[in-house]
Amino acid sequence: MALPRWLIVKSARNTPQSFWAVRLECPYIQCEVFETALADIALAVSSYEVEEHAKPEAIWGVEGLFTEQPDAGLIATRIALAAKAHNLSEPKFRIEHVPARDWLKESYASFAPIRAGQFYIYGDHIETPPPPSVVPLRLNAATAFGSGEHESTFGCMLALSELRKRSATTHLVRSGGDVLDLGCGSGILALAMTKAWRRSVLATDIDPEAVRVAGINVRRNREQAWVRVAVADGLQAAALRGRGPFALITANILARPLCKMARGIAARLMPGGRLVMAGLLQRQEAMVLASYRMQGLRLHKRIVLNGWSTLILAR
Repeated sequence: MALPRWLIVKSARNTPQSFWAVRLECPYIQCEVFETALADIALAVSSYEVEEHAKPEAIWGVEGLFTEQPDAGLIATRIALAAKAHNLSEPKFRIEHVPARDWLKESYASFAPIRAGQFYIYGDHIETPPPPSVVPLRLNAATAFGSGEHESTFGCMLALSELRKRSATTHLVRSGGDVLDLGCGSGILALAMTKAWRRSVLATDIDPEAVRVAGINVRRNREQAWVRVAVADGLQAAALRGRGPFALITANILARPLCKMARGIAARLMPGGRLVMAGLLQRQEAMVLASYRMQGLRLHKRIVLNGWSTLILAR
């Protein structure tokens, strides 16, 4: 059983760490009962399928992780009480040591290079040089969203690749238009834009942790002179004062915040500028588009990947 991804990254900032696991097996319908029994004393609790074709029903495992060896008596009492409260048979449990491993290194190894249009995203563990004629981006698995794997980020990369082919967008950006990445996460889109057009990019996020990770990725790609990363809650933050109008804006956030920010985003987009939006499901498209059409923007292109939409809008 692999560690939860958030726990891999959290513990990986220090030396590799060992854990203790409490494990039991039960039918799927009982998982929540025993997860709850462990939830307030364990570092993390999860459930997973053990035997799909077992009769009369599939067998699932429940696992609680601890930083120190848990007291067997305490665990037995909690499981017994949970089972009695729900009139269930009491499952047997075991306590096992999980040896220290370099979880982050193993996580990196599963992060294969990603080709998204003209962009090539790869981690430090990839030793072969990027292919010719691509825009290379070095990013590792981290605590901020945006590795290129999710459909919304991948869709944005495809959209930027498409815009890079358009001479009008390239001329607008290179002729002096500012570039903005709202909700920058890992900084992947900001890096893609500065590498594609060689323009200064302002990358902002409401989450200080995302800004920290984005700053690391900017330095890893040696783009400190081109990308500025800042904490900002919305478009009225100090980091955006005196900036804009923007020739190109990316906003990979969520549908409702996109709707709420429609007036502010549209006001900061220069005539002829392009807006790339993502983080919305296909069924949310109409709602988001309506908000921006009211501000005078028009749909230039849509990209749909597994039910997730990326929209390119133009002023």
